[in-house]
Amino acid sequence: MTSYATTETLTVEASNGITYAYRSIGADTDAPPLVLLQHFRGNLDNWDPALIDALAKGRRVITFDNRGVAATTGITPHTIAAMAEDAVDFIAALELSRVDVLGFSIGSFVAQEIALIRPDLARRIVLASAAPQGASGMHGWAPDIIEAVGGKTPSAEGYFHVFFTPTEAGTAAGQEVAGRVFGARTQGHDAPTDWATRLAQYDAVAHWGVPNHAALERLRAITQPVFVANGDSDRMILPRYSYLLAGLLPNAEIKIYPDAAHGFLFQYYKEFAADVDAFLRRG
Repeated sequence: MTSYATTETLTVEASNGITYAYRSIGADTDAPPLVLLQHFRGNLDNWDPALIDALAKGRRVITFDNRGVAATTGITPHTIAAMAEDAVDFIAALELSRVDVLGFSIGSFVAQEIALIRPDLARRIVLASAAPQGASGMHGWAPDIIEAVGGKTPSAEGYFHVFFTPTEAGTAAGQEVAGRVFGARTQGHDAPTDWATRLAQYDAVAHWGVPNHAALERLRAITQPVFVANGDSDRMILPRYSYLLAGLLPNAEIKIYPDAAHGFLFQYYKEFAADVDAFLRRG
């Protein structure tokens, strides 16, 4: 199997007129493909190749840029609901009728919405660094998080501040992950996300976080098996929101990874991939 670091970027035109940039790795098996939904301001290159390679050992794994993000055409939507509809259009363009979904950060919001609007499409769902819509205190991020990742030019310092703990182990993990994410691919890079995407995505995040008890109750309609995961020191999406989410979902399990922040799934890529594989195989 080739590595995600060398997997070429493909395109597909959907019925909504958008041309989506995506990458596909791993062989088709009896298991549904696993579709990944990326974090705030992330593109195809912001996935850890080591994690994708580990996930793709037993199934096909697909990453893509949502509408208006990086190399995908169109304008980035300002709501999670619209992002979910776009993701559904992308999946339909690949002629996939049943998939597993892994959403990371803002991608986890999109994954929840996909499960609600198209329950027949998502078989099993993984929510990494996740929070439910309408949770009190989720209306926007803390000032240090905005300063770290919300500026016009993202910085290495901001990435480390949000994605890893300042402990010795967290710092070492951050260096290793950064080397893989930003250094493994030597050609065929994805286009960077632009300022318009950043503004639209934060609008969507802020709207998602408006306190709304009805939105919390709506989660009871997600009856598929769900694996909720987070780092114990995530300051972008606090672990308490992941616990709240898992408690509201009828069929969820949760795991919190120690001495880890927003990038826990990259820091613990072997363990997280094994946990995801075991969860998906139970279906």
